[in-house]
This record gives sequence, C-alpha cells and structure tokens, in this order.
Amino acid sequence: MTSPAPAAEVWFLTGSQSLYGPETLRQVAAQSQQIAARLDADPAIPARVVWKPVLTSSAEILAVCRDAAAQGVVGVIAWMHTFSPAKMWIAGLDALRTPLLHLHTQANVALPWSEIDMDFMNLNQAAHGDREFGYAQTRLGVARKTVAGHVSSPRVTARIAAWTRAATGYATMRSLRLVRFGDNMRDVAVTEGDKVEAELRFGVSVNTYGVNDLVHAVDAVPDPRIDELVEEYADLYRLDPALRPDGERHGSLRYAARIEAGLRDFLRAGGYGAFTTNFEDLGGLRQLPGIAVQRLMADGYGFGGEGDWKTAVLVRTLKAMSVGTTGGTSFMEDYTYDLTPGRELVLGAHMLEVCPSIAAATPTVEIHPLSIGGREDPVRLVFDARPGPAVVLGLADLGERFRLVANEIDVVAPPQPLPKLPVARAVWRPRPDLTASAEAWLTAGAPHHTVLSQAVGIEELDDLAEMTRTELVAIDADTTPRRLAHEIRSNQSYFRLARGF
Repeated sequence: MTSPAPAAEVWFLTGSQSLYGPETLRQVAAQSQQIAARLDADPAIPARVVWKPVLTSSAEILAVCRDAAAQGVVGVIAWMHTFSPAKMWIAGLDALRTPLLHLHTQANVALPWSEIDMDFMNLNQAAHGDREFGYAQTRLGVARKTVAGHVSSPRVTARIAAWTRAATGYATMRSLRLVRFGDNMRDVAVTEGDKVEAELRFGVSVNTYGVNDLVHAVDAVPDPRIDELVEEYADLYRLDPALRPDGERHGSLRYAARIEAGLRDFLRAGGYGAFTTNFEDLGGLRQLPGIAVQRLMADGYGFGGEGDWKTAVLVRTLKAMSVGTTGGTSFMEDYTYDLTPGRELVLGAHMLEVCPSIAAATPTVEIHPLSIGGREDPVRLVFDARPGPAVVLGLADLGERFRLVANEIDVVAPPQPLPKLPVARAVWRPRPDLTASAEAWLTAGAPHHTVLSQAVGIEELDDLAEMTRTELVAIDADTTPRRLAHEIRSNQSYFRLARGF
C-alpha cells in the first residue's frame, strides 16, 4: 500500500457577480486562473489545484459544491476576487462536504497608486469581498481554514500546503477500512473505543477477524514468493549471520517473510489500509509479526499494537498526510525516561513494531527472544531513529467525544549505544521539557500508544482536527501544565455545548 498519489484534486473557486459585466468578469477569470496555476505549480502542494469557472449565482455555487463531494475532490479553495454577495453562498456552503480553505488574497502585490481609477477599484475588491464571505462562513458555522496574503509569499503557500496534506489525510480517513486480528489486550483501558462513533466522526470502518483467518492466508503463501522476499531483505538490510541462508535461524526468517506475504494478501483482498495485532491472541501464528508489520508501515499501512485500532487509524492518516514531505511516520510508545537533571530524555520503542521510515541508517534484521506471547523468537528490524524535529500524536476516546493530543519533540541520537536493546527505538527531548510535557500529557488523558511523525507538524494536525470537528490539545515550547489544565476545562465546556442536547 502506498500513500495517496499527488494526482488528488483541490478545486479553486472564485466568487464574483454578474453586476460588473462581461469584461470585468473576463479579467476576474484570467487573474484567478493565474493564481490557481501558480498554486498548482508549487511543488510543496501535494495535489492538483484545478481552476473552476467564476461563480456568479447561487445555482452555480450549489452545483460546484455538490460536485466536489461527488467527484472525490479532497478540498476546495475559495477566493472572492470581487464582491460576491454572501447570500449566494448559503446553499452551497451548507451542502459542502469537503474541507474548505478561504484564501484572502488579491491579484496584485503592490498597488499602482498613480494609476488607480474606479475600474481598478471595481475589479480588485477582495479586501471587502472576502469579508462578506467570511461573515457567511461564520454565520453558518462552517469549518474552514483562513489564509491571508499573496500567493507569492512562501508563508502563504506553506500554509496552503499544510491544509492540503490535512485534507488528504481526512479523505483517507473517510474511506479507510481497518482490520483487527483478534481483540485488544486484556484489561487495558485506553485501547478500547467506540467504533460506531469513530465511523460517524472520522469515516473509518473497523472490522474484526479471527487470527486464524490470517493464518490461512499465511499458510497459503507459495515458496517462490518467500524466496523473493528473503532476497529483498538481504538487498535492503544487514542480515544477522544466524538469519542468512547458511545460518541456523534462516527458517525463522523465511517464516517471517511468509507472515509478511500473507498479511499483504489479506489486506489487499479486503481493501484494508490499516490493521492491528495482539500478542495475547496469535492463534496458529508461530511468531508475533515483527518485520512484516514494520515493512507494511513503511509502505503506508496504518498499524496499532495490542489491538489499538485508534492509533492504527492515526498512523495511516499521517502517512497519507506526509505526501510531498521528507521524514517518516511510525507507531510508537513512550517506554522509559532518562531523568538526569538538565538532560531529561524519553526512550520510545515497542516490542517489535517501529517503522523503518524513521531510521537514521540501514536497519539490521535480527532475531531475539520475546518474553511475552509464548511463541517462537520473532524476526525484527533494529535501528535508531533519525534526529530532528517531530511530533507525537495520540487519540483518546473520552466517552462523549474523541480528543487528539500532540506534543512537539526533538528526536536526538541516543547519548550512549544500546547494544542490548534488540528493538528499533527513538530517543527524544519533548517540548517544553520532559516534566511539563509529561504532566500535560497525563492531564489530557492521552494514550501511551502514539504516532511519531517527522513529516507532519502541529499546523497540519490543527487543520485535520478542524475538518473532523475533533478537539486537539497541543503541547509545545510555550505550554505550562497550569494553562493547559485551564484550556482542557474550557474545551470540555465548548465541545459539550457544540454537540447540543
């Protein structure tokens, strides 16, 4: 599975009215086409920006807003070049089912002061035309992102690109099918969740299969496909000598490859973009899936350990949102701390399942005992995460709603080698510091399973939260536990009122 192709479309809508006459409307069309073309040519925007004819009536607006959803457009950008009376937009905005970005811009950067006449003023009215449009959006309670500035500004196009990535993630969520192999880990609270509400809120369909349904697919894999995968492992990674063709554990590597091939077949056949496993429910599997899960994540699949379907949804969504960026995205878990004063760090890992898209160097393929699960020693990729800024994101079900919690972090190289830790891992310094971020995370009730992404930031996550009408609690360099606690209390009041009675 790969992330959505950049051929996904965003429509560029321009508002005006017939009052100005055909000549002015021709100029409006020409100038808006130029702006749309400029956005379409920007390599940072991971979608085609498609210009649509200038809209001058409520019937045209309603039709294009309906068509956007029907044709699978990931979002629409709207700009009022002149004055587009906002009552014309009421029916269209009410019918709009795709994310909306309100671009408050104009054709020119500088004003030609000495040449300004009334023809110029009639043509270039976005300064108040967009205010009319903004009022209509607020009056109707339309979720949107507003970006002001000229499209020649890198800041403006960067914000549009972030919104486009979020819209791509939202579209992925709306059509995502997820398979759980077995249930979630026994007696764990945070991995539970309301799957019906998740489908209503996010669009994801969560389905459970017995693990032995997967075992049948694994057992059916022919030997030549296993041979091909083993060769691929040898080409891409550094193999532990025991796993090489002449090694005493080579059979374990072949069985790990069999799991990967069977998993791929099962997911493709069912149209699934994300999945979970659980070491307490392995059925006839001889190993807990390790390298198979890691490689599937690297190809864009979502994954959550121990039946954690909510985190699997997030992994897949952020994978889709990372189109057009560098940096990886992985399932992650805070494991333990270094509390040395002034040098506090988090050591993150999981039993096996960390995505190699975040690796700093070529992973090694290793086999080691696993003290839980009661199966054969599993094969896994081992590596350190690449240093740099990142974010960790979690999704909690609060009973009456969902809450997203994000923490900006800085991944660092491990201060010392980790020769005895036989799993992939990431070491990071959370912002503002470990104590404040941990207190804030715990106060927010955020989960212990997260997504670590070096490709997506707070702005994209904020846009996604707006699109899904979901609370986002952001922990960053300016966070204090006291202010965050007050923010959470305010959010609780708002979201309860917003749901209605």
